[in-house]
Amino acid sequence: MKVHTDTLHRLAYATDASAYREMPVGVAFPEGAEEVRALLQTAREQGTYLIPRAAGTSLAGQVVGKGIVVDIKGWDKILEINADERWARVQPGVVRDELNLALKPYGLLFSPETSTSNRCCLGGMFGNNSCGTHSLVYGGTRQHVLEAVVVLADGSVETLRDVTVRELEERFGERFWVGNPQSLLESIYTQLFRLAVDPDAVRMLEENYPDKTLKRRSCGYAVDEVLEDLAHSEKPFGERRINLCTLLAGSEGTLAFTLELKVSLDPLPPKEKLVVCAHCPTLEGSFRANLIALAHRPAAVELMDGKILELSFQNIELRRNTTFIEGLPAAVLIAEFWGDTREAIDTQAAAFEEDAVRSGLVNTCTRVYGAEVTKVWDLRKAGLGVLSGMKGDAKPIGVIEDTAVAPERLPDYMADFGRMLERLHTSCVYYGHISTGELHLRPILNIKTAEGRKLFRDIATETAMLVRKHKGSLSGEHGDGRLRGEFIPLMYGPEVYRILQEVKRTWDPEGLFNRNKIVDTPPMDEGLRFEVGQTYCIEELNTYYNWRAAFDECKVEGASGVRSQAHALMCSIEQCNGAGACLKSNLIGGTMCPAYKVSKDETRSTRARANILREILTRGPEGFNNEELAEVLDSCLACKGCLSECPSNVDMTRLRSEVLQQKYDRHGTPLRSWLVARMASVEALGAMVRPLYNFFASWQPSAALIRKIVRFSADRKIPTLSRFSMRKLVSMEPQPADGRKVYLFADEFTNHQEAELGLTFVRLLNRLGYRVEIPRHKESGRAAISKGCLRLAKKFAVKNVTLLKDLVDVDTPLIGIEPSCILSFRDEYPDLVPPELRDAARKLGENCLLFDEFLTRERVAGRIGPEAFRETDADIWLHGHCHQKSLIGVGASAEMLRLIPGARIHVIPSGCCGMAGSFGYEKEHYETSMAIGSMVLFPTVRKAVESPKKTLVAAPGTSCRQQILDGTGVRALHPVEILFNSLK
Repeated sequence: MKVHTDTLHRLAYATDASAYREMPVGVAFPEGAEEVRALLQTAREQGTYLIPRAAGTSLAGQVVGKGIVVDIKGWDKILEINADERWARVQPGVVRDELNLALKPYGLLFSPETSTSNRCCLGGMFGNNSCGTHSLVYGGTRQHVLEAVVVLADGSVETLRDVTVRELEERFGERFWVGNPQSLLESIYTQLFRLAVDPDAVRMLEENYPDKTLKRRSCGYAVDEVLEDLAHSEKPFGERRINLCTLLAGSEGTLAFTLELKVSLDPLPPKEKLVVCAHCPTLEGSFRANLIALAHRPAAVELMDGKILELSFQNIELRRNTTFIEGLPAAVLIAEFWGDTREAIDTQAAAFEEDAVRSGLVNTCTRVYGAEVTKVWDLRKAGLGVLSGMKGDAKPIGVIEDTAVAPERLPDYMADFGRMLERLHTSCVYYGHISTGELHLRPILNIKTAEGRKLFRDIATETAMLVRKHKGSLSGEHGDGRLRGEFIPLMYGPEVYRILQEVKRTWDPEGLFNRNKIVDTPPMDEGLRFEVGQTYCIEELNTYYNWRAAFDECKVEGASGVRSQAHALMCSIEQCNGAGACLKSNLIGGTMCPAYKVSKDETRSTRARANILREILTRGPEGFNNEELAEVLDSCLACKGCLSECPSNVDMTRLRSEVLQQKYDRHGTPLRSWLVARMASVEALGAMVRPLYNFFASWQPSAALIRKIVRFSADRKIPTLSRFSMRKLVSMEPQPADGRKVYLFADEFTNHQEAELGLTFVRLLNRLGYRVEIPRHKESGRAAISKGCLRLAKKFAVKNVTLLKDLVDVDTPLIGIEPSCILSFRDEYPDLVPPELRDAARKLGENCLLFDEFLTRERVAGRIGPEAFRETDADIWLHGHCHQKSLIGVGASAEMLRLIPGARIHVIPSGCCGMAGSFGYEKEHYETSMAIGSMVLFPTVRKAVESPKKTLVAAPGTSCRQQILDGTGVRALHPVEILFNSLK
């Protein structure tokens, strides 16, 4: 069993997706029941406790504490699927969406869902009693767990399931009723039985717990539900039933440690589905419009308010999913309808739309069908992460984000809530599961200030009283943790609270499981991530990027300004809220975060990097040379997947380069980083003696020495130089006199390493009617940015903007072949150049196009068409470059290749190839690099080329093509080569 007590692991596990932070004493990775029992004994001896943790996406501080964090993400085996009886047996680390991928061939699914369903684990869902978007139809996790194999506090391993009283009498014998239990499990049953036969206790629970018609209830322990059949059934007492899984669901790991789960499954929903997006002119109207939607029997109704929509428009990936939004409504109701036929659901939707518009509560409705429905739900699921992307110190804070009341009570509850916010002079973001009366309410607070901290507590207290008034639940699905535990006595009364404390003491007499959650919690405003009046020792830091720009331009109400560039840098780091979108596996897809995907190591995730950055940089400039910080940044491939896929807009690539340059300023630049950053200059010098350069790069003894000096892997070849530079070849190429003029960027990779590729692109453009000119410019600085040499990159950016700003425009764009280089103009340059060049850099960036963007633009304009190309019968497998995927997507490349008549284009569902510039060349990263390529890319390429059909592999990135060659032996072509070879 691995147990880590080093600072890096403790910092990485000190937070979850809540506002809390506490340093655990260690992090353990047990591999089975015996090792969990050993951990229990260790905790007993050391006076500490175990904190079971899966994906760490809890929102109420459930997995934050001073004990031993026990990470079970590696327990991810699906043990058994019984399609006939519709159940599955799984380990608690199985990811919800990955389970459903395995169940899809059977026509089944595990129906409870969360917005984090592509990385959250079933163990965490069980601990929090997660529900999700379609709980209107399916209910929550509590209704779907049939059995649980657990380790109890005494170390015994028990299978908890539905049992009758008679079965318990047979197991425990006559002493079961005498009140002299001989085991911990017997004590647990005995305590619950005493409650079930006590009329006063039963009445007290009924009077104080939320109404049972409320579909979402995760406040306190579910004592009333576990006793339901025992206390209220009319069956003979011996036939009455109890299932302790009902109580464990929502217990947040405070009662037992889960080893296995047996869960019930549901049939897949009907294939025909549509979503009606009802645009509401007022937020208040949306609460009433929800009741109209419910009358038409939808499968789900969700709410997104205007603030979330506006923040979504600011995120690259999410902006692609907003096509169903017209204008900027105050709120949008998303109502989904299912049916066996399109006609049936259209009729159902039309009836809702008619009633909604006639009511005056809805302005307009848009419909989304089929596969496009996924985009709507992806946008809705990103709500939590999007909120953390709000710029500045004030954030939509998770404090009352999980209240639930009956839907018919919601308008009145929201009216009371609105008056409270007005009286407290604060605003709020509204989104969530409005169909079941649960809205995720997030007031915008700056909890770094005393005033904000006071509001944090005041809002929590007053909201608890409002929820009690409206007979709701303080938590619908996110649980109590340490956030809401303080208010359970207020919600349920002191007598019921004592029952909950007794449940905890009975199950866990020594406090070995997740102390101070649900009951006996510390004050809800202790242990927060940020200190009141917190300032940063790097406050006067001179940064290289203009970090303030994004904050100053943020127009969302409630977003706060920043004091300095250093403050803006810290706020950019703090945008990570811990929701863990970077924890997706390669089965789910996406680019972020390749180092985590291949290692499943939390310390290699984007979330961990942000946590470590935040922790270390509060210590001042000396933190830039911190060992833990160096380790987490070293595993980052700078793929930029986080820029688009992180809902909170955490751009770790940019953060990494800033921090590295700050480190170099203080402690010097490592030789390898210095050389790689100046690769183009080295190659330009080498070109003067090209035969000699290529000889030493290719001759094994000299190549080995070079690799040793720069610490490159012996399994990589050093790139050699083309006979002539790209500039030289293009200058010798005849140009059509009457062609439309365009500029070509001679990037530092193509110019000397693949000059013939550049010439091929020029000839393609010539044949299509364009006259190509390479203007005077410097290298892009991509390598310098990647290695953290921003001082050098800034010089290149300033020079290029100065040289090109008056030359390049919409009619004569600058076209690039290598994605990472040309996209630097659009992404990094505006924030690297001085303020006086910022507008010029932005304008220039808008007219710097990747080859595929230009060609598809020209196709839309009617200047290029399929008639220029020969028909083929080829399969083209396309792997996109990471920066391309992040900033513009690979759709344009696919569309460009469809210019070839008959070509079948397949976009490989790969993330990063694993090379990432020099990362895959570096000795210490070689194995990681190849492992990343082996997840999806290499197997897909190998399978593709085994086909008897004509097959081509396309990759626009220089490093991607080299990685494919090294990993598979297949020579991938640049898409423009394929296009050129297909010309008539």
